[in-house]
Amino acid sequence: MPSPFPGMNPYLEQPGAWRDFHSRFIPAAAEVLGAQVHPRYYVKIEENVFIHEPAASGRFPLGRPDLSVHRGVDHAAPGGTAVVAAPATVGMPVVVEEEQLPYLEIRDRLGHEVVTILELLSPANKANGSNRDQYLANVNRVLASRTNFVEIDLLRGGPRMPWARLPACDYYVIVSRATARRQDDPWADLWPIRLRDALPPIPVPLRPGEPEPTLDLQTILHRLYDSAGYALFIYAGDPEPPLPPADALWAVQLAYPEPGQPGEGP
Repeated sequence: MPSPFPGMNPYLEQPGAWRDFHSRFIPAAAEVLGAQVHPRYYVKIEENVFIHEPAASGRFPLGRPDLSVHRGVDHAAPGGTAVVAAPATVGMPVVVEEEQLPYLEIRDRLGHEVVTILELLSPANKANGSNRDQYLANVNRVLASRTNFVEIDLLRGGPRMPWARLPACDYYVIVSRATARRQDDPWADLWPIRLRDALPPIPVPLRPGEPEPTLDLQTILHRLYDSAGYALFIYAGDPEPPLPPADALWAVQLAYPEPGQPGEGP
């Protein structure tokens, strides 16, 4: 059953759903594109790794532990034998979390050259801080090369990427062809998308003059909505970030067409 929304489903933007959606979207897009570019090209799934470090106050070298001398907790061994409590405890370093976000590469089959990179943004890319800086540094390297670049933003939250003249919109798709960046006035194609708009089919550029495969974003979303069973759990809360009142009412009417039947559409 397809998503009840005509375009992006705002309930999928919740943290509890987005990571799963992102992890499913990339392989689905790879499958769709691979069927159109084989055998001249092949599609690979690669990963960006983002490090989420604790605050400085929560970090310390493992070789210089934080010792606190106070009595521990008594424990009982099997059989009821008493075990003497440790005389002190030692602080452990907070685990540094890694977030691995997949993206797509289209490569030439003969020379294995990367022809196109496709990214679906996540909060780790957008939020101000080191992860955003790392992502933008990667993008700048791509834009300085002969590689085409596609960026899909289906998240209303977080600051936008620093594209010049990006209009007001809820979501967008950028398609940057390498040939357009060689001019004195570099430009990229833009699809600005409002909440109530259908997601567009987008071209994915290859080499100049070659037919471009198409990625139908709406078809992929409907397919994943059905196969992942999102209707079973994403409507337990409100969209995040919150919607304006008129859009919030519209969203509830689509998500709950009948009492007790979330997500079945009109």
